[in-house]
Amino acid sequence: MDKRGTTPFDEIQKKLIHLWEMIGQPDQPGSERLQNENTIVVVPSMTIDSDFQGAEQQAYEERMLFMLFLLRQPNIRILYITSQPIHESIIDYYLHILQGVVISSARKRLFLISPLDSSNKPLSAKLLERPRLLQEIREKIPNLDLAHIVPYNTTELEREVSVRLNIPMYAADPRYFEFGTKSGGRAIFADEKVPHPIGIQNLKSEKELTAAIEDLRRQKPELRQVMVKLNEGVSGEGNAVVDLKGLESNANGSGMIERVRGMKFERTIEKYESFIKKMEERGGITEELIEGDEFRSPSVQLRISPLGELQILSTHDQMLGGPGGQSYLGAKFPAHPDYSRTIVHEAVKVGKRLAREGVIGRFALDFVVVRRKGGEWQTYAIEINLRKGGTTHPFLTLQYLTDGAYDSEGGTFRTLLGHAKHYVASDHVENPAYRRLTPEDVFDIVSRYRLHFDHLKQKGIVLHMISNVSTGGNFGMTMIADTAEEAEELYNRAVKIFDEEADRAGVG
Repeated sequence: MDKRGTTPFDEIQKKLIHLWEMIGQPDQPGSERLQNENTIVVVPSMTIDSDFQGAEQQAYEERMLFMLFLLRQPNIRILYITSQPIHESIIDYYLHILQGVVISSARKRLFLISPLDSSNKPLSAKLLERPRLLQEIREKIPNLDLAHIVPYNTTELEREVSVRLNIPMYAADPRYFEFGTKSGGRAIFADEKVPHPIGIQNLKSEKELTAAIEDLRRQKPELRQVMVKLNEGVSGEGNAVVDLKGLESNANGSGMIERVRGMKFERTIEKYESFIKKMEERGGITEELIEGDEFRSPSVQLRISPLGELQILSTHDQMLGGPGGQSYLGAKFPAHPDYSRTIVHEAVKVGKRLAREGVIGRFALDFVVVRRKGGEWQTYAIEINLRKGGTTHPFLTLQYLTDGAYDSEGGTFRTLLGHAKHYVASDHVENPAYRRLTPEDVFDIVSRYRLHFDHLKQKGIVLHMISNVSTGGNFGMTMIADTAEEAEELYNRAVKIFDEEADRAGVG
């Protein structure tokens, strides 16, 4: 089905093609070729199935503050929008990381805008409820033909913000939303012959789910566990596991229903009744839980330009945790070379398909790779994320600070000077004792222990989500180093230092 059409949003998106042709990549190094100011409107709205609110919501909205590193380009103007005002010390932290820039000049080109609304509504909804605030944003854009929106993810809300501001959005049109669902991803994997777990999609009830699992057992009687996933789950929060061990091979009916109702949720506060209700509303899938002697969860990040060009951006090995090991905690960059080329090869198949459909912007594919002792890695595609994710901000942080690029053939990242770089990044550097610290305390610890990013060595820490440390006891960190081993060692050392300092803060 052709999903293209002529709408006000389609007409506005044409501006992005002209902008891209003029400056190459409007959110990348090199935009200094543009003589007039290029305005980037950052709308980090978490318009997803989530209970984020208050300080946690604010922290996630601040996760894209790495965009401020683009202010080192003299023709970039940034309008950064958050539900609540960002603390001055956090802005100072990011601007002081900039190299070769007069901070006062950067500040003149940075506009921080807030609706002063701490409710758990998506940021985009808060903007649409305030036409005068949208008008204020428009008035801060010198040239609407040289401006674009960078969202976190895209729904009808973000699309409407784009239409109201009359500037394009560098992201996938929400008309392609289904491609980013669990069911939509499985359909594309099948169409493009990308290996993926056996499973059944488009499930809308307990009855359909139970019948689907019974069908999978007939296809593969040795199944021990199956995953159940909501179509729109994020970071593993919509996942559950049904245990089939010990169930008679011919068991069905009440026996299977009992196992289904006893599923273990990755989101520990989830209840069966609410989970099934979400499945009835949005759909879901069930598929084999892939197991092996060695198990890893890598991902591939790609981009489709407004001109339809596909580019491989990066690969990562995801760090997973949570009750069932399905929750995203962080990532190591780049993915291991033993399988990075393989997952890139499979991701390109999907990327070409999405390009043909008309999708633009950044997106990612998650994989599972497993192997038995002495065997080869086996690759399975798991899902398509048509949005920015947990690997976007650390990679762009590295790219913006080093002007480097990822070589998908070699599986390595090289800086502008040709030096290899690795990192370990997490949104979940957490400890209840961190609530004793303020953002200023965190900055002080980084300074005293010389953990900060060193431009000469091009290594060290870059923090994010710092505002939640006092309330939630957590923040984010990207540790950049020359080797994978060094990045992990320095990351663990930094966490140990923060833990020790938080313990000392409790001694009075």
